[in-house]
Amino acid sequence: MPSFDTLVTNGTVLTVDGQDTIIENGAVAISGDTIADIGPVSKFSDAEAETRIDARGGVIMPGLINTHTHAAMTCFRGLADDLDLMTWLNHYIFPAEARLNADKVYAGALLACAEMILSGTTCFSDMYLFEDAVAEAAKAAGVRAVVGEVLYDFPSPNYGEIENGFAYTEDLMSKWRDDPLITVAVEPHSTYLCAPDLLERAAAISDENQAPLIIHVAETESEAEKIRSAYGKSPVGYLANVGVLSPRLVACHCVVLSDADIALLKDNNVKVSHNPESNMKLASGVSPVPKLLDAGVCVGLGTDGCTSNNDLDMFAEMDMAAKIHKVSRLDPTLMDAKTVVRMATTDAARVLGLDKQTGSLEVGKKADLIVIDTQKPHLTPMYNIYSHLVYAAGGGDVAAAMINGRLIMKDRALFSMDVEKVMADVNQIADEVRSS
Repeated sequence: MPSFDTLVTNGTVLTVDGQDTIIENGAVAISGDTIADIGPVSKFSDAEAETRIDARGGVIMPGLINTHTHAAMTCFRGLADDLDLMTWLNHYIFPAEARLNADKVYAGALLACAEMILSGTTCFSDMYLFEDAVAEAAKAAGVRAVVGEVLYDFPSPNYGEIENGFAYTEDLMSKWRDDPLITVAVEPHSTYLCAPDLLERAAAISDENQAPLIIHVAETESEAEKIRSAYGKSPVGYLANVGVLSPRLVACHCVVLSDADIALLKDNNVKVSHNPESNMKLASGVSPVPKLLDAGVCVGLGTDGCTSNNDLDMFAEMDMAAKIHKVSRLDPTLMDAKTVVRMATTDAARVLGLDKQTGSLEVGKKADLIVIDTQKPHLTPMYNIYSHLVYAAGGGDVAAAMINGRLIMKDRALFSMDVEKVMADVNQIADEVRSS
């Protein structure tokens, strides 16, 4: 008689594996932190399990993966809206961030983790200040995370001069190297805030440690024009000239791209994080994601931070990712629902270099999964599971979440933190922001 730690049963199992396997009335068995078996419910009729989770006819699927955010910006949600990117950054966000410290970042990141878990995200990639605090918050919340201290030419509120930033990044790598949930990345801010020598040094650290290298790229036309004026190349061409394009590079946004840029990204196996809601809100433009996909570039979805979205709901991001490309190209066949689901799960895992661990439900991978409650008026009836996930479901439909084999949320109750206290802590920070 087989025995497992946890058995998630009585649901449609959407594996998002290489064969797009779907198992009606299926179950997922977990031993420790790992998926031990998957199959129809009848396969586990004699199985024993310490914990059983009844999906109640819902969907059992991989947890969603947010490939780009700034978690602690929950502290500034709604602080500055309806502004262009540079005004938003220089007159509101950078001044607010100058008053941050590790405790505030921890509180904001913990709130982000609560929001993400409750809306089905089990893994996120973060670029911000005081990133050790973000890692600590993710660890406390039980969320898988890729974290990296933002590096730029001017002094940081955390580390000061850039040499200290490189040292801070390497210290993060040493501290979290063997952690089961935390991966440390090297994260220069952007082409317009990082000189060539900074980018070269960041790429070298990434190379030496085989760590992800994450950067904002070609987010706006003004950024692209600035780089063309300074270096005579597009942002992607500039990065190629500096020598930082590689399979470990995650290029966030990629709104302003030429065909030559797309070819460079493909030739160097660069990954792209697509953030449609942020790009819409800041009127940055529409990334040519259909062209990127046609070229064979791996693209994952991200929310960006709470000040430019203003939420962390990856279901909403999937919905917008599908629709924005249809309307901008006047082609309803673009970005079909299955493609978009993969961009939020298995392809997102590839973007972050975590595809051996997570992103799909397969035996041997880590048990990162969610259960969608489909017994809702807006999810009835269901003809196509992918369609429902992209066009009808929302983060509030997530009934349970498991990360690394640990049940983190069930029936909308979070087990890894006191959500009321977390919200109170961030509201206190908001009071300080208002008074300043």
